[in-house]
Amino acid sequence: MSNGTKWCRGCSRDVPLSGFALDRNRGDGLQSRCRECVAEHGATHYRRRQAARGKGEVKSHSEWHKNASAYDGLSTRCKACRAAQGRAGHLKRSYGITEAQRDEMIAAQSGVRVICQTAPAEHVDHDHRTGKVRGVLCFSCNAALGQFKDRPDVMRRAAAYVEGNLWNPTLVAQGVYRQPS
Repeated sequence: MSNGTKWCRGCSRDVPLSGFALDRNRGDGLQSRCRECVAEHGATHYRRRQAARGKGEVKSHSEWHKNASAYDGLSTRCKACRAAQGRAGHLKRSYGITEAQRDEMIAAQSGVRVICQTAPAEHVDHDHRTGKVRGVLCFSCNAALGQFKDRPDVMRRAAAYVEGNLWNPTLVAQGVYRQPS
C-alpha cells in the first residue's frame, strides 16, 4: 500500500484505496481484492452455481435465501428448490413415503378427499398408534380426526349430535340415568 493505492490480488494492479471494501479482519482494514474483482468473482460463482444445478436459468437475488456465512451471502439452493426438498423430506421423515407414493394415493382416491368428498386432497393422514398411513385428506378432515383422537366412539357421538340426536340421559330414579341408545 503506497501513495493512496493498494495492489489487488484479483486483477494484479494498483487500485485507489476507495476501490476496496472494508474488512476489519485484515491488517490494513481493507479486502484483498478490489470491488470490481469481488463483484466479478461473485457473478461468475453465481453463474457457475446455476449451471451446476442444471437449471440453465439465472435467478434474481430475491429468489434465494440469505446465508450470512456464505461468501456471496446467498444459500446454496434457490427458495423453490429448498421448498420442494423440504416437502419431500417431511413426507419421508414423518410417514416413510415419497411424493410419488403420496400422488399414487391421491390418484387411488380419484383425487377427492375421502371424508368430505370435495376438491383436492393435500394432507397425509396416519394412525397415531401404529404410524400407518391411511390416506390423503384435506386439512380440516385431518385436523378433525386428530381432535377426536382417532376414536370411532367419539366420532359416532359427534355425528349423532350433528344429526340432532342429542345425547340427553333420561332420569329413571334418583341418581340413576339411562343413556340413549
